[in-house]
Amino acid sequence: MINYNKLVIGIDCSTTACKAIAWNKQGKAVAEGRATYPLLQPQTNWYEQDAAQWWYSTCDALKQLLTQIDTKQIEAVCITHQRETFVAVDSEGKAVRNAIVWMDKRSRQQVNYLAEKIGKEEINQLTGKPNSMTPSLAKIIWLTQHEMETVTRTHKFLDVHGYLVYQLTKNFRTSLASADPMGVIDMQANTWADNLLSCLGLQTEQFAELVQPGSIIGYVNESAATATGLPDGLPIIAGAGDGQCAGLGANAVSNNRAYLNLGTAIASGIISSDYLVNSAFRTVYAPIEKSYFLETVLLGGVFTINWFVDKFANDLRYNNLNLSPEEILETAAAKLPPGADGLILVPYWNHVMNPYWDASATGITIGWTATHGREHLYRAILEGIAFEQRLVGDAVMAAMQQKFSEYVVMGGGSQSNLWCQIIADITGVPVVRATTTEATCLGAGILCAVAVGWYPDINIAAESMTGTGSRFTPDSQTQAIYEKLYTEVYKPLFPTLQSLVQRLTDLTQVQKN
Repeated sequence: MINYNKLVIGIDCSTTACKAIAWNKQGKAVAEGRATYPLLQPQTNWYEQDAAQWWYSTCDALKQLLTQIDTKQIEAVCITHQRETFVAVDSEGKAVRNAIVWMDKRSRQQVNYLAEKIGKEEINQLTGKPNSMTPSLAKIIWLTQHEMETVTRTHKFLDVHGYLVYQLTKNFRTSLASADPMGVIDMQANTWADNLLSCLGLQTEQFAELVQPGSIIGYVNESAATATGLPDGLPIIAGAGDGQCAGLGANAVSNNRAYLNLGTAIASGIISSDYLVNSAFRTVYAPIEKSYFLETVLLGGVFTINWFVDKFANDLRYNNLNLSPEEILETAAAKLPPGADGLILVPYWNHVMNPYWDASATGITIGWTATHGREHLYRAILEGIAFEQRLVGDAVMAAMQQKFSEYVVMGGGSQSNLWCQIIADITGVPVVRATTTEATCLGAGILCAVAVGWYPDINIAAESMTGTGSRFTPDSQTQAIYEKLYTEVYKPLFPTLQSLVQRLTDLTQVQKN
């Protein structure tokens, strides 16, 4: 067992796994535990999880971590998590059905219902979220319309943070910055949107008590101490969703730096002291007092790459080169010219949020010829996601009337040199790699560090505990090629085909039903 000075623990309960990392005052990870859990798909376009698995994996990850450090050195724990995913629980915190995951697409009709019942502009202005399938609200409405028995048995609708806080403390509490992405918070009042909920037949009592991020939300109780190995009475610090914590863990809190999380989904954001609302982005609480992140999200990020490998390159898993399929495909794709020899892809594999907020949207690929192979499609995916980042990033910069100084990238996709350079060349914004791929979990650690008094405020803590590594500067010649592809092909592509894509979705949805 290694001895360090005082430590804090960040817990990241993501879409696929729970990670627990112990951080020291310099932002160095000194111990880690990890446990996975499955993503369930009971029907086409439905995505669910057994919420109990979040807790079991959290316990497992913490037990792994605690074999490596002295528990007496731990000063606090903070949770970050997959956003919008929620679970309905009874009065004892037990799930009454599977949790519904953020990528679930069952609530298309409920989005239309909300638009008619409340109004798109009203929802956007109140919650900071344009009306779409991603926030929890439409899926909660789906439950009221299709599983009223579930709703009747429900004591609380909890985000992932709220569920884990209950397991640790037996208190139904959650952080404002964790509940916010559910889409039922009055962003300017910092409370549940009571009028919105009552209009839809719901009550604020069906949701957890709200606490400011960075404050003490409770203490580890005796049963949780036994289950996890954490000390009884250890403070739990109110956290934030994974996107907001990633921004904090990348130190994207000043100097016009934007964070870019190349994870299962692609989340990007920049901090604002003003509450701005625009269809080009969604507005979420930053884990800093009186601040917001103006955030864009592409639901099909590394998810789309994993889909491609699983469906079209699975054979590469059995090569004798000691390389992953992604490494092999990247090597081949790097040899191709910008534009993948005429193949352009719109990466809407899981509909589209900003800027179109279209629940019918699907992916588009044009330019196929007999010369194209899978390395071309692989590069087209990387370029398509970068083109989309250019589209939404430009819109955020226009709304703020300022330019991004750089993108700080993190997440699994940030380890790809090819992808980082493509993003720099297409967006025209320099890309710098965070020194840790675990910036999301580090963000939770930073919240702890301030709460326990290591640093006087969040900005100083973020500056002290983070850093950047490799830098990717736009290449002027390549940028000129991508500029024409973007302005003349990519940018008008989806708007041109949008009505046809909607009709295709309608026709095929009828067949499925």
